[in-house]
Amino acid sequence: MKKVLPLLFLTTLLVNAAIAQKVIKGVVKGEKGSPVPGATISLRGSTNHAIADNKGQFSLQTYAPFPVTLAVTSIGFVTREVEVTEQNLSSVEVILVVDNRQLNEISVTARRRNEKIQSVPIAISVVRGAAIEDAGAFNVNRVKELIPTVQLYSSNPRNTTLNIRGLGSTFGLTNDGIDPGVGFYLDGVYYARPAATTFDFVDVEQIEVLRGPQGTLFGKNTTAGALNITTRKPSFSPGASAEVSFGNYGYIQAKASVNGKIANKLAGRLSFSGTQRDGTIYNVASQKYINDINNLGGRLQLLYTPSDNVSITLAADATQQRPEGYAQVVAGVVTTKRPAYRQFNAIIADLNYKLPSLNAFDRIVDHNTTWRSGNDQGGVSLNVDAKIGNGTLTSTTAYRYWNWDPSNDRDFTGLPVLSLSQATSKFKQWTQEVRYAGNFSSKLSGVIGVFVMGQDLKTAPVHIEESGSAQWRFSQSTTSELWKTPGLLDGFGIRTTSRLQTFSAAVFGQLDWAITSKLHVLPGLRYNYDDKKVDFNRKTYGGLQTTDPALIALKNIVYTDQVFNAKTDDTNLTGQLTVAFKPNGNINTYATFSTSYKPVGLNLGGLPTANGQPMLELAQIKPEYVQHYEVGIKTTPSAASTLNLAVFNTDIKDFQTQVQTAELGVNRGYLANAEKVQVRGAELDGNIRFNNNFNIFGAVAYTDGKYKSFKNAPVPLEETGGTSAFKDISGGRLPGISKWSGSLGGELSTGGKFLAQGGRYFLALDGYYRSEFSSSPSPSPFLNVDGYAIFNGRLGFRAAKGVSVFIWGRNLFNTDYYEQLLVAAGNAGQYAGVLGDPRTYGITLRYNFSPGN
Repeated sequence: MKKVLPLLFLTTLLVNAAIAQKVIKGVVKGEKGSPVPGATISLRGSTNHAIADNKGQFSLQTYAPFPVTLAVTSIGFVTREVEVTEQNLSSVEVILVVDNRQLNEISVTARRRNEKIQSVPIAISVVRGAAIEDAGAFNVNRVKELIPTVQLYSSNPRNTTLNIRGLGSTFGLTNDGIDPGVGFYLDGVYYARPAATTFDFVDVEQIEVLRGPQGTLFGKNTTAGALNITTRKPSFSPGASAEVSFGNYGYIQAKASVNGKIANKLAGRLSFSGTQRDGTIYNVASQKYINDINNLGGRLQLLYTPSDNVSITLAADATQQRPEGYAQVVAGVVTTKRPAYRQFNAIIADLNYKLPSLNAFDRIVDHNTTWRSGNDQGGVSLNVDAKIGNGTLTSTTAYRYWNWDPSNDRDFTGLPVLSLSQATSKFKQWTQEVRYAGNFSSKLSGVIGVFVMGQDLKTAPVHIEESGSAQWRFSQSTTSELWKTPGLLDGFGIRTTSRLQTFSAAVFGQLDWAITSKLHVLPGLRYNYDDKKVDFNRKTYGGLQTTDPALIALKNIVYTDQVFNAKTDDTNLTGQLTVAFKPNGNINTYATFSTSYKPVGLNLGGLPTANGQPMLELAQIKPEYVQHYEVGIKTTPSAASTLNLAVFNTDIKDFQTQVQTAELGVNRGYLANAEKVQVRGAELDGNIRFNNNFNIFGAVAYTDGKYKSFKNAPVPLEETGGTSAFKDISGGRLPGISKWSGSLGGELSTGGKFLAQGGRYFLALDGYYRSEFSSSPSPSPFLNVDGYAIFNGRLGFRAAKGVSVFIWGRNLFNTDYYEQLLVAAGNAGQYAGVLGDPRTYGITLRYNFSPGN
């Protein structure tokens, strides 16, 4: 078991809690004088809000002349409005009255203003930072268990698919030449690489998941939705927190943050997170456990408030992962249509090899190539908010990088078939967004903005695929004895140098026209410009050096040189129209029609060949065009409950998909267009608080996704070697979509004391279910993942300040399940599985304090 040093950075920046000029400072308490942490304090008529800390204290910038009105809400309490004048702005005390019927309505900023979630005419779900931490959800992969319409599949950080309602990115291995369809934003900064979703959350305040196209509110166009993540901001009130967790499999996670005033009008926040865990799969070849976790990250934020109307935040972060991880286990073998001697079992018999286990859930492998996933990302951003007129002008400037250093065993066996598979890459991006959000008149409000982005992705220095001494038997396509020529393919491989450069720009906006107090019309438009170019150069090397044409022909069956260049630029106009009707304060209905667009795709994984020549027509694929219809109703049946329903239909023309080919030189697959795709479904979610001690939440989703027309798709694995390499799969279902998915959970708590401090004892349980789904772009009965359910629980004591302690367990019934199935390179018949984690459990200790505690 690895020895680790948990990160416990418990340093107070300053003990001086002086308030910046014209900053409201106060405390939120209950009727008995105890603090109310997590209360939301909103400034009426402004997008500004604050969250009370663990002492119930808050500070809030004033972007309006005095007097101002604060609205204070919290779970289990009646909302209260308080007027603040310049005379009492530094000593506001808010007393909340308990109301067991009252349900907290979470505030969201998805529409660039501070609103109650039930008032927003968008299908949106929110997970608060405290819920994420208590549930042990330290990355997006865990969030999908709380929001069932979010799907995330990852065979390693680069090959990560983040989808909403089954749409967004290509399923399976990633091709860097297309844009994600789900926007991933952190504090307003767009993250272009899907690897960002695998990193630990650091000091997260809230996650908003917006479902459906979101091109008129956000900088980057998103065809399927967006994850809008906000972190905890610096404040002028000093404080710090620390947390450490211990669990089975040698699990250790440590977090720490410090916060406070640095100088007049300048505050800072510093946060760290580190996670380590031993592996869950045993490699008999190296005699050690693999698929471990080794994550480290930090974030620094500085807040400068030169005046009442201006707020400037500078943020910098850096995170890294160094696991020997993401190994896949052979999950099964399919008989293909190739001759008997080309079947997997015949091949390994000829090579005197046996798999170490025929049951993937024995969690045993014998891989002879190291699994490495060196994954680094970081960046810096500058955000300026300026109150101008009846709105706020926001500028967000950001630079980000991503470095990828992998090693994979893509044949999933102990045989020297693919000895090297390393797509080392370096990526840089810069973004600039400027937008104005506010009220233009008594009946008209909205947001308008511009967005530009540049990206540069290149090999670092090359991508390598290299064959081992057993490759000849897997590639053997005839009975010619020449295949047995010693050293023919041993060390034979390809080195690829490529570079993708993109520039994107857009103007976007959305209005909210209040025709009456109950009827609103919300039109939006977006104009996109995208410029992309790729330079691709692949050269073969190694293997038997020969001038024999027959032997050279055999080598060319495996790998060939490829050189191509592609350049494209395109413009597009998309938009949306929403009509929202609120018959009363408890019901909000809406209907939306929107169009969206995903730019031209450029292949970066190599091209399939025809008659020995690369199919250059596939170097560039058509843009994706989306038409989306949705109707929804959000209800508040009582002050202590919500119940929401959304029904949607999405039609896509020229759907961009990643497809697998039997050609070893395109082992990552290649991009193609499916002519027409349709996804439709319904989502129901709700929650209820029975009293101040018990609440439950739940969500269920039905999603049906299929190819309306895909006439030239590659054949599935079991049909490899047939009369045709392509198949009409029109009517087949899309990969990665479960028809049914859902989550259900709740918490029971009661007030009490622990170690002479006040707080609440709690028991929380939650479960997640999804029905079976296809794990192959071309539907295959052999590559379907069975449905499964997992259950998690937590039991302990949560303190408003001081020490909290609880025990937790994930996958409590130790359910065996696959997260994804993957075909091995070359389509010899074997396929592997990404295994879900076994049962894990542990204990968490947390301490929150401020000077004087």
